[in-house]
Parts: sequence; C-alpha cells; structure tokens
Amino acid sequence: MTGKLFRKRRGRGYVFTEKPPEPKPVHGPVRRPARVAQMLAFAHGLGAAIERGDFRDQADAARYYQLTRARITQLMNLTLLAPDIQEQVLYLEAVDGREPMSERDLRTVIYAGDWGAQRIEWRHLREQTAYASDASDHPHS
Repeated sequence: MTGKLFRKRRGRGYVFTEKPPEPKPVHGPVRRPARVAQMLAFAHGLGAAIERGDFRDQADAARYYQLTRARITQLMNLTLLAPDIQEQVLYLEAVDGREPMSERDLRTVIYAGDWGAQRIEWRHLREQTAYASDASDHPHS
C-alpha cells in the first residue's frame, strides 16, 4: 500500500484511513458578561427586591443568599457608582475567560467620593486595565 494513512478515533480505539480528518471548525473568541457586570446587575435586582418588600433589609437578603452582611454591602455599594460608569460596567465583557477588571479594582472608583472624582478614578482604572490586557496579549513585548 502506498500513500498516507491517517489515524481516526473510532469508539475506544483507532482505525486508519486514507482520507484526511475533517478540519476542526474555527471559532471566534468566547465572550460573556464580565463578573463585575453580573455583580452590578445582581445588586440592582437585590435593591429592587428589598424595595418591593421581598426582603425586609440587606441582612434578610444576606441570610437568604447565604452571604455575609458585609458582602451584601460590598455588592450594594456598586450601585453608588455614577450612572454613566454603571452603564459602562454593565457592558463589560470577559473574553476567553479573561476578566477586564476585578470588583476589588472597582472599589477604588466607588470610594473616590462624588461622581466627578469617580469618573477620574474610572479613567485611571480603564487605562491600567487596558494596558494590562495589551501586555498579556503580547507576553514577549
């Protein structure tokens, strides 16, 4: 027999064939909402649930979700961001599992003070995270 043989998986073993394997389909990057976007959406939903009376207060919600009161407070503090920053956060995406920023990073923006100061901190954070993602895309640069 002359020519190339290709190994193909069949059940638990392999068979050899003269036909090359089908090329694997090429997929684009996997995108999903960033974790901080999901947390902000959860915080808004939780705030609405408390206002509707589904929970008496944040402590009641903490017991229901089996989170500490401190963690609920951290999540609810995300709603203290300037409205335009919240909108940008809600549109953030994780690409191929890489988060654009952490919630801890975002806390520096929340605690900056008024919305003007938050916007300045937000710009700094975006510059830092943009640089970090560019650097991770090019590990040898």
